[in-house]
Amino acid sequence: MDSARLRVNPIACTGHGLCAELLPEMIALDEWGYPLLSGQPVPSRLARQARRAVTDCPSLALKLTPAEAGSAPGRRGAARPAGVPRSE
Repeated sequence: MDSARLRVNPIACTGHGLCAELLPEMIALDEWGYPLLSGQPVPSRLARQARRAVTDCPSLALKLTPAEAGSAPGRRGAARPAGVPRSE
């Protein structure tokens, strides 16, 4: 896998926690059971587990996206709708 990152759609996510069970090296759960992503690119040694976490997500809220060079993710695990500025 060439430099990919995990993203979660917080609106679609229903907090099953399966992703954290399948990929605990990159996904932790918050106090309500929702995923907190590491924000790091997926290492090649974890590519298979990352793809499985994406395909096995019950609500299809987890995605693998190409990592953009030099891009820093916003809040871990949070996706912003288009047009919403980043709060800094």
